Amino acid sequence: MVRASPPSTWMQGLDLPPQLFGDTGGSDYELYEEDDEFVLTIDMPGFETDEIELAWDDGVLNIAAEHADENRGRKKTYHRRFRFPKTVDDEEISAEYTNGVLEVRLPTAESTTQGKRIPLEG
Repeated sequence: MVRASPPSTWMQGLDLPPQLFGDTGGSDYELYEEDDEFVLTIDMPGFETDEIELAWDDGVLNIAAEHADENRGRKKTYHRRFRFPKTVDDEEISAEYTNGVLEVRLPTAESTTQGKRIPLEG
């Protein structure tokens, strides 16, 4: 089982609630910063690739999956949302599902949220 990692460097100094990245009791994922990207790995055994849906919307990664076991009359579902700073290059997000582990790579983009110098007249 993949363990949740401690807050990465981009979170230091931000006054964010610990629940920001999902259920605080969950340990099915790991999120860390590597080079110029965020890497999210999630243990999701029992799903097929076509049963997993990923969506990116305004800084939020939404992951949903559903598997129906008709022989046993059961349905397995997974749903989790992860909020990221708006510095992710959404055109370059990639994902791979191998041996029950989903890995999502979210490259960072240049941020304009750092502010801009304003000339002072007078």
